Amino acid sequence: MSVPTLHASVTLDRLTFTWPDGTTALDSVSGSFGSGRTGLVGRNGAGKSTLLRLMAGELNPTTGSLTTTGEVAYLPQQLTLDVDRRVSELLGVAEALDAVRAISAGDVDQAHFDAVGDEWDIEARAEQSLAEAGLAPEFLDRRVGELSGGEAVLVAIAGIRLRRAPITLFDEPTNNLDRDARAKLAAMVRSWKGTLIVVSHDLSLLELMDDTAELYAQTLSVFGGPYSEWRAWLDAEQEAARQAEVTAKQEFRKEKRQRIEAEVKLAHRSRTAKKAEIEKRVPKIIAHGRKMAAEVSAGKLRTEVGAKEDAARTALDEAGRRLRSDASMKIELPDPQVSRSRRIAMIGDGERSWIIQGPDRVALIGRNGAGKTTLLERLVAGAGVGGGVGVGESAPMPTIGPDDGSTALSEESLLNTERPALTATALTDRIGYLPQRIDGLDENRSVFENIADAASQVPEKELRNRLARFLIRGATAERPVAALSGGERFRVSLARLLLSDPAPHLVVLDEPTNNLDIDTVDQLVEALRAYRGAVLVVSHDDAFLARLDLGLTLEIDAEGALHEAL
Repeated sequence: MSVPTLHASVTLDRLTFTWPDGTTALDSVSGSFGSGRTGLVGRNGAGKSTLLRLMAGELNPTTGSLTTTGEVAYLPQQLTLDVDRRVSELLGVAEALDAVRAISAGDVDQAHFDAVGDEWDIEARAEQSLAEAGLAPEFLDRRVGELSGGEAVLVAIAGIRLRRAPITLFDEPTNNLDRDARAKLAAMVRSWKGTLIVVSHDLSLLELMDDTAELYAQTLSVFGGPYSEWRAWLDAEQEAARQAEVTAKQEFRKEKRQRIEAEVKLAHRSRTAKKAEIEKRVPKIIAHGRKMAAEVSAGKLRTEVGAKEDAARTALDEAGRRLRSDASMKIELPDPQVSRSRRIAMIGDGERSWIIQGPDRVALIGRNGAGKTTLLERLVAGAGVGGGVGVGESAPMPTIGPDDGSTALSEESLLNTERPALTATALTDRIGYLPQRIDGLDENRSVFENIADAASQVPEKELRNRLARFLIRGATAERPVAALSGGERFRVSLARLLLSDPAPHLVVLDEPTNNLDIDTVDQLVEALRAYRGAVLVVSHDDAFLARLDLGLTLEIDAEGALHEAL
């Protein structure tokens, strides 16, 4: 493994964290993160987000310690904001900015000077931060609610950068960002000063990292290089481990066979000696001497062959420990029994329409705020009634965010601009929908109870067997949903969708790769490619879309018009 960046900024010493329900998220984890940019990877449920929250001070270790060399700034996986706040507040500069403006207007109150401190250039710096997020200077005084979800994330990141915290943590920062926003984020990351630790499944973002850290089996290891180099090293190491295991198995079988052969030989000698003694072919004293010598020789031989077999077994065990035996989610979509000519849905723009039928694979793309999620919601809402609902028509938006009066920003929820009357018509009532925001689960009930509600006709034993394919088994099935990571929530929601009966003719997915580890994305790709029904997917993840064998890609442009993407 390459040598990681030196000068530790975050150090873990036998760090353990246990949730109130007794579930252990991290168990005696030790290691350190160096200065520079580090991508933190690992399977869903490995404890990555929990570790970031511990670093940020949102959680306290159960045992062990975590030390940092300076202030920590943190961008959580789910950004929850008050849409009535000004953008300058989101940037964290409102107080100093208002004070500078008051002084410039002639107000010499000492409180203003105290608020400014040394930040006399705060407005210029704030405007520069907005420019990096792709926003004009006048956005400083606008409401957060006037931003799209992607713009709000970029402004939050720009605000973190403006604070100049020596250590910054990002948890899945590219979720819901469109292509332009991802490019702006990449530009900011390339020039980031200080320590930056990023949890992400975005391969393009991970390639910008100096180091790659992996949280695996309660062990933190750090590799000096970006994700692709770490992956190549890991693949080579695992191939070497597989070869070592094959060699060790062969050696163990050989030593075991030789031990058995030695035991057979010794047994034959013993029988021959006993027969000679019975037949008294040699004097008793000589026979006794030969017996004693044979026992000594047999003991020595057993010791030698036994030691070789034990050594071979130990080598085999060590080779086996080097091999990873990760359980992979086995996503097998049901056969919806739909013909290739069966029309399932229609999407149009008033002048032209596109039919989705049979096993079609269709992607819907466009910038944040273009109306993609809204179009999906209208399609799903119309399932079974045969009528399309225009995006431009008046209809209540779904409630999002917690019940505390704040709003978790999503791609479509903050825009109320006039758009062409795009239409989405459901031609079947069998549509399975996995929304961008997984908020349809009962937080206080267990995983199994949530899924059983959607599969009430399936016997409990059979249901638990099916859930095991999604790595939902044992204690995991009994955990409350509130204790799950984003990736675990996705598995639960996906399992609930796929256990529906009858199987959906059309599977609709909105940003399905958000919060998924890279291995699970691979499993999802293979499942969708093998699915015999139709698939409609919204995603900003170009690498993911390129693997789906798409037959059609539709794009909603900046003006809200729909057309086939080039």
